[in-house]
Amino acid sequence: MLRNYFKIFFRSLQRNSVYSLINILGLSIGIACSVLIMLWVFDEYRFDSFNKKYDRLYRVLMNYDYEGNVETNEALPYPLKKALDEEVPEVTRSTFVTWGDEYLFDYNDVNLIRQGHHVSPDFLEMFSYELIEGDKETALNDASNVVISKALAEDLFGDEKALGNIVKLNNSDEFVVSGIFEDVPSNSSFQFEFLLPWSHYVNQDWLKDLEGNWTNNSFQVFIELHENVQVDLANQKAGPLVHKNIPEDIYNKQVWFYPMSDWRLYSEFEHGKVSGGRIEYVRLFSVVAIFILLIACINFMNLATARSEKRAREVGIRKSVGSGKRELILQFLSESILITLVSFLLGLFIVELSLNAFNDLVGKELIMPYASGIFWAISFLFVLTIGLFSGSYPAFFLSSFRPVEVLKGKLKIGKGEIAPRKILVTLQFGFSILLIIGTVVVYQQIQHVKQREVGYKKDGLIMVSTTAQIESKFQTVRNELEATGVVSSITKSNSPVTDIYSTNSVRWKGLEEDRFIDFTTVATEYDYAITMGVEVLAGRDFSPEFSNDSINVVINKEAAELMGFEDPIGEQIFMWDDWVTIVGVIDNVLMGSPYDNIEPMVVRYVPEWSSTVSIRLKETNDIKTSLAKIEDVMRKHNPGYPFEFRFVDDEFNKKYTSISLISKLANLFAFLAILITCLGIFGLAAFTAEQRTREVGIRKVLGASIPNIMMLISKDFAKLVLFAFIVAGPISWWALDNFLNQYTYRINISWWVIPATGVFALILAVCIVATQALKAAVVNPVNSLRSD
Repeated sequence: MLRNYFKIFFRSLQRNSVYSLINILGLSIGIACSVLIMLWVFDEYRFDSFNKKYDRLYRVLMNYDYEGNVETNEALPYPLKKALDEEVPEVTRSTFVTWGDEYLFDYNDVNLIRQGHHVSPDFLEMFSYELIEGDKETALNDASNVVISKALAEDLFGDEKALGNIVKLNNSDEFVVSGIFEDVPSNSSFQFEFLLPWSHYVNQDWLKDLEGNWTNNSFQVFIELHENVQVDLANQKAGPLVHKNIPEDIYNKQVWFYPMSDWRLYSEFEHGKVSGGRIEYVRLFSVVAIFILLIACINFMNLATARSEKRAREVGIRKSVGSGKRELILQFLSESILITLVSFLLGLFIVELSLNAFNDLVGKELIMPYASGIFWAISFLFVLTIGLFSGSYPAFFLSSFRPVEVLKGKLKIGKGEIAPRKILVTLQFGFSILLIIGTVVVYQQIQHVKQREVGYKKDGLIMVSTTAQIESKFQTVRNELEATGVVSSITKSNSPVTDIYSTNSVRWKGLEEDRFIDFTTVATEYDYAITMGVEVLAGRDFSPEFSNDSINVVINKEAAELMGFEDPIGEQIFMWDDWVTIVGVIDNVLMGSPYDNIEPMVVRYVPEWSSTVSIRLKETNDIKTSLAKIEDVMRKHNPGYPFEFRFVDDEFNKKYTSISLISKLANLFAFLAILITCLGIFGLAAFTAEQRTREVGIRKVLGASIPNIMMLISKDFAKLVLFAFIVAGPISWWALDNFLNQYTYRINISWWVIPATGVFALILAVCIVATQALKAAVVNPVNSLRSD
């Protein structure tokens, strides 16, 4: 019997090659899209899961209560780690991790700048960054040790033995390589190429003053809980640790533990609780994958039921010779599963062809898990489910034909049989309209944010990381850079203009006593405003003409409006345990997320606190020559360090990485969904035109014109598209408005987007149908009537 099924299946494919090709191609594209999306989704859900203690690792966070508006902060006071170890018995280990450090590695003639962290000794015990050489229990115990990645070891030492070798860092201290770890997986929240001991970090003078300071929040802390511990119980004990050590704390600071399983997907907080994050995108594309699969399955069902008349005589003959309904259903379901299997295998082939390009697009290293038994089990269920789902209606529909009616030629397809097909076509276009509108709205949101005023001039501004050598002779570096003739101004600051590294509590006269508000804090040198291209709205910037700028501050427009002073120049604010005077007001500068409101900012003259040198280039058509002259100066005063710089506009554009990726994926999968829909409509229109050949011939004999006939065949499809638009339009508006609500700085959906999409879908469908209608309309009626 199976052999017979296969014979019938292949003969049917051969006899209806065009429709079979459309079926298989549409389904395979749908499967390939869904597999790619689910690989991405699965990777997102498995982020950090390589850690053996995945379920026991937590980041320590702290909530602040500002008049009922609870905010969440990752920066913590230095004494908190010790308090957690001593006062929360559920904590088995804890570790400090710095925010990220860049160091120059120097070995013989090899000079490399790499990014890493200072960490406490327990870091390697907590996280599964396995050492392939060295002892993780002792590798970070000595302040002169360094643990490096396998890739960094190969870059530095080549074929030499790395373990025990000595490398110089930042042209000063020498460190012994005490361990080598496997390169950090791409699905790790931590990305680093070296680890330095915390004992090396705490040698800095500023840290020694913070051992009992509960008000300076500058540190990341991570903890490991004992097995089978209830995190809620641990949170209850950890919660008040900061608050009880700051008697004057009016913000009710509460500590809580944020599980590793949430770090990737739930990174946004509202009122002190997790409110969302990347999970929104994961859910969005999971729905897209389902939509695309449904569209592909609908194609199959429509074309299979549409072709049922062609196989009606076969069904009648088989029933007349004794075939039962059960055997016929089994045959048609088997054919559906076989087509699905062929489509699935072709889909996997498409995935293999496109996986490298897809990885480049999403910035991942996704692979097909062919060695996994679970993958093949899921694939089997996948094929079986889609095959049964796609073939169910055709199977039961075809097997229900009465042999007497079929063989006498009296079989008529009534409205009851056509109605499901119309519903499915409407669903197809509904899904496509949703995807098209979503693509347009996401694109508009990106453009809206990109066109936002940032408050400074991005063009011609580069950034260079500071080093001890640059710091020690900054004025000389400044003078020589200006003498090159390619630099208009230069300054340095504790953070780049594209990021916020520091916030501090501020209060002023007129604010309630003992109340503080967090301000973004920028420590800078002279010429900050002119170098960044920020407009000074009132007063002045810091200048060497004034000797007392260390007790002065400049604030931004947002801070001035918050304080409510008529004229803020000359007013005083309290920060860092001292009253300082406002000498200038600058325009708002967008340093944080481009989707959020600009925060109040205070700029202080603290030249010794810096991380970034910002250089404003003069306008030129020969940027390479300008950079070469700057490089000569920097290499002269910063020997051993490679000259590495970043254009500010490039750094700013990185802020759009996430939503730009979503936009690209939305564009890609919306296009493919439309392509699959168009394939299905093409096949269905071709069959409809073929089915109505006799009718078209009669109408032409009676005087119908070609446009009349094209309109006759096209109008039924146009009605379905219009109905799909009426249903999908409001749904898409509601869904996208909710999606945009996650952004503080967002667009309102333009009134024309939804109707324009409806018109586009209508024109697209009519054009596809019209090609088949025209083909039927130009046939000589003598031939069409004779053929029947």
